[in-house]
Amino acid sequence: MSHTLLIGSMIFAAIAMIPAGAHLFELLNKMKLSKEEYLIAQRAYDGWSLFGFVVCGALLSTLALTIMLYRDQRSYSLALGSFLCLVGTQVIFWLFTFPMNKATQNWTVLPDQWEPLRLQWELSHAGSAVLNFTAVLFLFLSAMKR
Repeated sequence: MSHTLLIGSMIFAAIAMIPAGAHLFELLNKMKLSKEEYLIAQRAYDGWSLFGFVVCGALLSTLALTIMLYRDQRSYSLALGSFLCLVGTQVIFWLFTFPMNKATQNWTVLPDQWEPLRLQWELSHAGSAVLNFTAVLFLFLSAMKR
């Protein structure tokens, strides 16, 4: 059972890493965009909130895996690390990303001083991408220990 749960956790975490990685790798190019170009580019993310079910799947499956591996100290520590990284992505989202989405009406309206909003939004996604990658890495290392 833990083998199946580990594979499921790896799949969910890897899929959750896709949009996070996209945000990370587009950061430098998007920081060069004008106000008008940035608003247009942000439309590419319409509908990405549907990835929420993948994030929930990653969190729940990794939590279940962590609980299941409680007695296997090496694998448990890696699964716990992965889970905590995934929780960290949510902390970043709700504290730093989501407020920028609200302030800009999901990037359809930009105030005069919009650059700090963009910087916070982009950097919060970059931080989440690093945590997503680390979560996947911990799961792979956990699989190698089994």
